Amino acid sequence: MDSSSEASSMAQGLRIVRLVADREKWGRRLLGVSQIASELEMDQSRVSRLTQELCELGLLERVERGPFRTGPRFFSLAAALNTGWVRESRTELEALVASFGLRSRLSVREGFRVILLRTSSNDAVPGGFVKPGMVTPVWCTGSGRALLWDEEQPAVEALLADVNFIGVGGPGAAHSPQEVVELMDRDRARGFVVAEEEFEHGVYELAVPVRAADGSVLAALSVLGSRAETMSGTDDVAKALWDAAQRLGSCQGGTRNNAGRKGLAS
Repeated sequence: MDSSSEASSMAQGLRIVRLVADREKWGRRLLGVSQIASELEMDQSRVSRLTQELCELGLLERVERGPFRTGPRFFSLAAALNTGWVRESRTELEALVASFGLRSRLSVREGFRVILLRTSSNDAVPGGFVKPGMVTPVWCTGSGRALLWDEEQPAVEALLADVNFIGVGGPGAAHSPQEVVELMDRDRARGFVVAEEEFEHGVYELAVPVRAADGSVLAALSVLGSRAETMSGTDDVAKALWDAAQRLGSCQGGTRNNAGRKGLAS
């Protein structure tokens, strides 16, 4: 997966979703593939492929080749953006920046994709591809494995059964479901996720899950930087991540669940 092409596809996909949502919101005539392509000055074949993917994600829906409408996943994501834990995440992300100087992110999972919800102020740069809505693989990112924290081997293997691992990620990326399971076992024993150059060359990521009220994994909180920045005080960074994740879970009505903190100093 090429980061720049992925970012381009996501940006174009979001333009399509915004166009469809705006037209529906203001009661204007809904559009099909050719009309969307014309409206956004995009290639029709590309619009066709992107709208199909957006429908598969539930962000758009289309009945019997009619015009596109916003899908159920669009509304659930919109609702999530108004919940307390997402609002409070901005404070937690900036606190991590202040404490460690690392970039920080909040992400959620959709199948084998990780969707970025929010980034710290030092993560999004003008012209960069790191923006809310960015999609990355679940199997070769720290946030992705944090989102898989509770999944056992059969569930991980089923989720990744049809994934093409070839050419995706950085030099440390897993190349099979079994390798992902092995990394998960290592991470659980350590008490937090460490992804060493798994998605991008030279980028190290530490991550932990954020738990919902019922104890299930709701989101992932992560920090990223160079090896020197992230690996010199991993236990301190991980403890700060867990503390922030617990506070976010509490904002959501979540539990202060300490599962997975094995190996961390109290």
